[in-house]
Amino acid sequence: MWQRILCALLVAGAVTVFFWKVWPVIRAPETCASGVERSGGECIGVNADGYDFGTAEITDVARAIADENARIRDEPHVTVAMVLPLQSDDAATRRQMRSDLQGAYLGQRQANRGKGEPPKIRLVLANPGRGYGQHEKVVTRLLEMADSSGDRLRAATGFNLSLHETRDAIARLTRHRVPVLASRISSDTITNVDSPDGTVKPLFPGLARILPTNHDAADALADFHGGRQDEKTVLVFDKRSGDSYNQSLAKAFSGIEEEGPPGPRAMSFESPGIDRKGGTGNQFTDLAHNICDSAAETVYFAGRSLHLRMFALKLAQTPCKDRHYTVVSGSDAASLRQAMSADDWEQLRGRGGMPKVTVRYAAPAHPDAWRRTLAEWDAKWKARHHRTPTDEDRPAYLTEPRDALRTLEERIEEVRRDGVRLGGRPDLEDSRTILVYDGLVTIGEALHQAQGGASTVPGRERVGQQWALLQSRHRVRGASGWICLTNGGNPYDKPVSVVELDPAPGRNTGGRLKFVGLGWPTGREQPENCVIPGDPR
Repeated sequence: MWQRILCALLVAGAVTVFFWKVWPVIRAPETCASGVERSGGECIGVNADGYDFGTAEITDVARAIADENARIRDEPHVTVAMVLPLQSDDAATRRQMRSDLQGAYLGQRQANRGKGEPPKIRLVLANPGRGYGQHEKVVTRLLEMADSSGDRLRAATGFNLSLHETRDAIARLTRHRVPVLASRISSDTITNVDSPDGTVKPLFPGLARILPTNHDAADALADFHGGRQDEKTVLVFDKRSGDSYNQSLAKAFSGIEEEGPPGPRAMSFESPGIDRKGGTGNQFTDLAHNICDSAAETVYFAGRSLHLRMFALKLAQTPCKDRHYTVVSGSDAASLRQAMSADDWEQLRGRGGMPKVTVRYAAPAHPDAWRRTLAEWDAKWKARHHRTPTDEDRPAYLTEPRDALRTLEERIEEVRRDGVRLGGRPDLEDSRTILVYDGLVTIGEALHQAQGGASTVPGRERVGQQWALLQSRHRVRGASGWICLTNGGNPYDKPVSVVELDPAPGRNTGGRLKFVGLGWPTGREQPENCVIPGDPR
């Protein structure tokens, strides 16, 4: 009897030890890397040590960022978080991630080495999951880092998708006074509203943006194209809920004033997700036939780049009296070229090599913008003054961004000489690298202005207060153009590069991105020295 009792006690003890010691280990979240846990099939969290989140395309640039972090470890520094989804099944999306992180590394390098002023930037990568679906965990960790004397998180940037989840993440960060600089958000709903009297409705206190809103981009496109006949245009929009980019772009396009009798009623489709095709192609077939039966020649497309590509190809495939269409879209189209195949270019080209469909969009930046625009400006100036202008004659809103772009190109060449691998040479045409670079440079300017002394670190609220001071004399000379922020943290009259997806044959790609011209949201260039007027709206 006593043997059975002893055996039972031993079993009970073993079970107890199991639940005390072993079970918590079994139930503990699986770790992908330091600060990163597996959740829902994704690696979610924050890392500064070069982890690539299982995305081979960003391995080299993540390592480069970690090396820069190690280089400035013993200098006065603060932490900046790069928040964007870092895993995807789509090859084109993974290449976009690489472009974003290349811009982040180059911007970190410029902020740390350009002026040589403290504090330096330690950059961490924060993966909130596909579509920012697991942002709560990442934001919680970032808030802990903001309160930590060791991490000293002073800003968050990235935020490349205008989604409701993105809005929630930014709202929570700014509610806790963590400054946010959104480098690639264009939605009109994720912004602070500037009033004519200079006051601000602070929906997101401490938020700054460097990309024009969809409304501003639509105004810039309207300014560039001039008055179009209403009967020759039609709006096609994605009615999928939860995507504020699509919704605000559709609203912005609907507000463009056009002349003449009304054109066809706006046409809608519904996609299953940002990077999912579903049955969208069948919807586009029907839309293409309906557009063919109308007089429309220009299509305003409010949708994501995956679906824009499908729509443009479907329009090119639809026999319609040899008509040529121009499809006009927003900043998300900057990703379109990376997804184009040789067959896609052939379809857009149509018979006889003449383009059947031309895609034109408001890009945040383009490497040809300043050179081409200055050449046109020089020609007009020379015709009036009969001599070649110098930089003293030229407008600073063109020469300063040109010089900033040259600095970025010098950084890229410097990185190559130093043997730093970034997963390939940055492609500036897609605008991602340029814009994210400008975002880190802007954060660096705010940090340097907020710095109280060589050995002190500015508080996060003080950093957020600097956004509204980055104007006039303290404007940021960005490679994408002057960044002059209003009291609400919005870029005033930021130019957009009107870019065309040109199906004409190009080197190795079958087509190219062609800079067409600059568009200005206010209908005119930024004022001298970027002094923002009383009513910046």
